[in-house]
Amino acid sequence: MRQSRRGQVDPFIVMDVMEQARLAEAAGRRIIHMEVGQPSTPAPAAARRALAAALDEPLGYTVALGLPALRAGIAALYRRWYGIDLDPARVVITPGSSGAFMLAFSALFDAGDRVAVGEPGYPSYRQILRAMSVEPVGLQTRPENRYQPVPEDIPAGVQGVMIASPGNPSGTMLGRDALAALAARTAELGAALISDEIYHGLSYGARCASALEVTDDVIVINSFSKYFSMTGWRIGWMVVPRDMVRAMERLAANMFICPPHASQLAALAALSPEGEAEAEANLAVYAANRSLMLDRLPAMGITRIAPPDGAFYIYADVSDLTDDSMALAAAILDGAGVAVTPGLDFDPVRGRQTLRLSYARSTAEIEEALDRLAAWMAGR
Repeated sequence: MRQSRRGQVDPFIVMDVMEQARLAEAAGRRIIHMEVGQPSTPAPAAARRALAAALDEPLGYTVALGLPALRAGIAALYRRWYGIDLDPARVVITPGSSGAFMLAFSALFDAGDRVAVGEPGYPSYRQILRAMSVEPVGLQTRPENRYQPVPEDIPAGVQGVMIASPGNPSGTMLGRDALAALAARTAELGAALISDEIYHGLSYGARCASALEVTDDVIVINSFSKYFSMTGWRIGWMVVPRDMVRAMERLAANMFICPPHASQLAALAALSPEGEAEAEANLAVYAANRSLMLDRLPAMGITRIAPPDGAFYIYADVSDLTDDSMALAAAILDGAGVAVTPGLDFDPVRGRQTLRLSYARSTAEIEEALDRLAAWMAGR
């Protein structure tokens, strides 16, 4: 059958690594998963109870923009976290952050437009843009800038700028001043600004700053996947400028009809004090895991790390060990039984010399993974 050129996107390498790990597990091996950005904890208990209580109800279509109660609950979250008085009408509930990217890119860009994307960065930004016949323009961010773009990195002639804080794979964050400078540069270019804030709530020290603290002329994207441990529930949200709400509603209704009703009910319960308390307990585990990683990896010879401010990843320059991160990740999986992600997923230029390691598992699993890695590295 005939296939479109725009459909020929690159593979999502971490999913390929997951499949290789699955095959190893099917063959009887015990694999420790440090490849995927997925909490090992379940959704908050309040979310699970809310869904169980609703299972006898007709969980049918909701309005396209999402349940009004959930939109109001997210607006209240912005008051608690950032001191922002957000109109719930600007909140759009989406099928995960992936659905939000599709809606945002569809609403903002035409075929042939160019969008600046930091590298290293989440690979699906590039691939979704390409699938929409929009050209991603890679910005080679620098270690001295903690793998975050600065205004002078953004070229003229782009119609959009995609930022992320905390970043994936780096875990590094943009403060208010940095966000304001990037927003000003984007406005100077007449471009649209999109801020991926999916890892907000997961920070170690300074709190995460939202782009909404410095401008309303931005689309902010977030999700219940990370902080609330609800990856498979596929429920996220956007905050959009007032003049874009109706356009988003029309697109959402046609693309998705509505977000999953069951997941919306669970998400609303996750926003409760009980749900947030459970999420904060998970954060304490990630903080302990981060300390372990930063303490033990350098002793193995993995020293070129920008210490993460948030999220749950270590992004390591391993150029002194390899110029083929795919082969190194495969060797670690085979030799140590630890799944890690090659940097090529995140940076098509320099990714052959980097690895991403997730510490979202339990502390016991992270300790065992580090023991295995240390033994494997010593025996290379």
